[in-house]
Amino acid sequence: MSPFVEAIVLGVLQGLTEFLPVSSSGHLALGQILMRMGEPSLTLSVVMHAGTLAATALLVRERLLAAVREGVRGLAQPKRFTETAGGRDVLVVVLATLPTGVIGLLMRAAVEKYTQSPFAIGLGFLVTALLLLSTLKAKPGEQDTPTWVGAILVGIAQGIAVLPGVSRSGSTIAVLLWLGVKPARAFELSMLMSLPAVLGAVVLESRHLESLHGMGPALLGAGVAFAVGVVALVLLRRVVIRNGFAWFALWVLPLGIYTLLFVKV
Repeated sequence: MSPFVEAIVLGVLQGLTEFLPVSSSGHLALGQILMRMGEPSLTLSVVMHAGTLAATALLVRERLLAAVREGVRGLAQPKRFTETAGGRDVLVVVLATLPTGVIGLLMRAAVEKYTQSPFAIGLGFLVTALLLLSTLKAKPGEQDTPTWVGAILVGIAQGIAVLPGVSRSGSTIAVLLWLGVKPARAFELSMLMSLPAVLGAVVLESRHLESLHGMGPALLGAGVAFAVGVVALVLLRRVVIRNGFAWFALWVLPLGIYTLLFVKV
């Protein structure tokens, strides 16, 4: 497979699974096991993540700009963090990011091990499916933001989602819906929470780049990931708002069962 074709395939996979609640890490890990796919080059990985980061920022740009504006003003007037919509978003994202970062660092070694295990990946898919199906029982939310305790719980869910097969968007949106947050706001907050995590991953990965070799395919992959990511985000927002979040379990549940059966083959 040529580098450019590989970049297109991985870009489509990245753009779809990064946002849809089906776990990008689980699909990539499963693909590497079943089809003996190699890991994407570091350059391709960094630039594709930058592409999905840009897609996220584009879709939630109004909330993001408001959060940045009120966050800066809040440094001089702390009350803005509780009295303005943008300030409350900043507070939720910060509170959620703290446990996410800690869990991510503590589980780093375990993640590398479990990525090679079909059993762990299959269990992760099943956890995602259960979270998605559980939202069928969640009462319609009326809140714009969770409490500070709720924000920490969402951050814990986001941290656990570093495990292959466990969807980050699936976990955070499901928890937000259970906490009584409105579906549209659950989508927005989940995406806002992803920005520090993805940006941090891009910065950490880019530190290890020794050259820009393979930048052509990488830029192509990033462009594909961005375009597909925008489409995936629009689809996800519509599905969440229309209370169809659980429908994604129709893909993740059988995939999880198949992956567990693969362990025994």
